[in-house]
Amino acid sequence: MIDTLNWWQDCIRDVPDFPKPGIVFKDITPLLANGEAFSAVVSELACHVGSDVDAIVGIESRGFIFGAALAQQLGLGLVTVRKPGKLPANVHSVEYELEYGMDRLEIHRDALSAGHKVVVVDDLLATGGTAAATVQLVRKLGAEVDACLFVIELSFLNGKEALADVNVHSLLCYE
Repeated sequence: MIDTLNWWQDCIRDVPDFPKPGIVFKDITPLLANGEAFSAVVSELACHVGSDVDAIVGIESRGFIFGAALAQQLGLGLVTVRKPGKLPANVHSVEYELEYGMDRLEIHRDALSAGHKVVVVDDLLATGGTAAATVQLVRKLGAEVDACLFVIELSFLNGKEALADVNVHSLLCYE
C-alpha cells in the first residue's frame, strides 16, 4: 500500500500561491487524467463503504467526480450538495463559516429521507467546514451519515475536529 500511496501522491501537483499567496493548492487534475490511478483511488474509496449504504453524497464540485465514479462502481445513487442557486427544486440549506467569511450549501428536500444511510465524498478535507455543513444537511433530511471519505486530508488544519461524531477516512494525509 505504501507504494500505491506514493504513486497517488506523485499524481497530485502542488501549486504554490493559488488561489491566493501563501496557499499551496493540491491539484488533483493529474490524478484524474491518469486512468489507472483514478480507478485505483475510487476502488480504494469503495473499500470504505458499508454494504448497507443507500447512496453516495458528493460535495460540489470535485466531490461530484469521485462521488459519481464511486456510486457507479457500487451501483448506488448519487446525491449532490451544491452551492446556492444551483439546484432547481425545493432545497434545504445551511450556512457555515469559512476562514474568510460565510458560505452556504444546499440539498434537494426530496434527495434523502429517514432511514437512508449515506457516505459523503469529497476530494479534500481541510478545516472541515464544508463537510460538516454537508453532514448537517443530510441529517436535516433524517438520513444517517455512515462515513465521510476524502482523497486528501490536510491534517494540520484539524478538519476531523469538525467531524468528531462521524467516521472519517482519508487516503492521503499531508501533515
